[in-house]
Amino acid sequence: MIRRLIALFCLLLLPGLAAAQERVVNVYNWSDYIDPYAVQRFMRETGIRVRYDVYDSLETLEGKLSAGRSGYDIIVPTSEPSFARLLRAGALAPLDRARLPNWRNLDARLMARVAEIDPGNQHGAIYLWGTVGLGLRLDRIRAIAPDLALDGLDVLFKPENAARLARCGIMVMDSATDVLPSALRWAGRDPNAHALEDLRAAEQTLMGIRRHVRAIIPAGAILDALANGEACVALTYSGDVIQAKARAEEAGRGVEIGYVAPRQGAQLWFDMLAIPADAPNKDAAHDFINFLLRPDVMAGITNHVRYPNAVPASLAAVDVAVREDRNVYPDEAMLAASFVASTPPREIERARSRLWSRFKAGR
Repeated sequence: MIRRLIALFCLLLLPGLAAAQERVVNVYNWSDYIDPYAVQRFMRETGIRVRYDVYDSLETLEGKLSAGRSGYDIIVPTSEPSFARLLRAGALAPLDRARLPNWRNLDARLMARVAEIDPGNQHGAIYLWGTVGLGLRLDRIRAIAPDLALDGLDVLFKPENAARLARCGIMVMDSATDVLPSALRWAGRDPNAHALEDLRAAEQTLMGIRRHVRAIIPAGAILDALANGEACVALTYSGDVIQAKARAEEAGRGVEIGYVAPRQGAQLWFDMLAIPADAPNKDAAHDFINFLLRPDVMAGITNHVRYPNAVPASLAAVDVAVREDRNVYPDEAMLAASFVASTPPREIERARSRLWSRFKAGR
């Protein structure tokens, strides 16, 4: 009788023990920003279950982290401003390099650019990166303005050009962080200028085209609008445009999409793999980061989302059309002309927020 009771007790207890011992990693990433096969493969190879949530703006990510106890183990903030702000706030855990043998696969030159805000690269590894530029519906633009040079930000920021192209749809992503530096560069100012007079120059640039802009929306929505042919000019992320181009080609409706990195010098950004300071599963988080830094895994991610990664050894397995596309992997001259936007002082951030609100409101 006692043996039967013990056996029954064990049967009731074992499911609870199994659940308690289950390893989990909670990931919070941009939408449409990973190869689903990579997630399945990680779970199969490690036995660690992945809970995966997505966001569509850095503001959403920062809001979730600033409240504390987000429950996430991996986040993917852009180096400036979110990663930098979270780092200054003590919201990120230092990475344990001993648990990341694949760290050696990272591009030292690109990591050095991030080290300017994260000395020693102690808190983050580059996941994917890219530029901010123009997505163009080439077939419509050729029909409307066949003489227009499609080689830089003049296409959007010259009011006379914006007026010509307004009827086929101009869109700007809803991100002051990623739009204002390009407006400053086009206006002949330092893209990292923080003086109020420089912000006024950026505001003049934006307000000069505001009445021609159809929508100021999240980058993901712009991707869909480009792919569907609803927009013919969009200031957004390089990879989103390249994804839109692939979708348009698959649809076969004659929508021809192209990407232009500004000849004045494109804004360069890095999305970082980071672990929140209060992450509940730091060991599993390290396992996930180490898995992603494998060349074969990173190649699959780049092939799927069309963004470059920071693992040079992955290039051999990246599709030739992606690897040789200078809009995906900028050449040395393009990289030399690029810039990384810095995070402004708090009072300037408030001024930028007010500027952006006026631009969105159109007054």
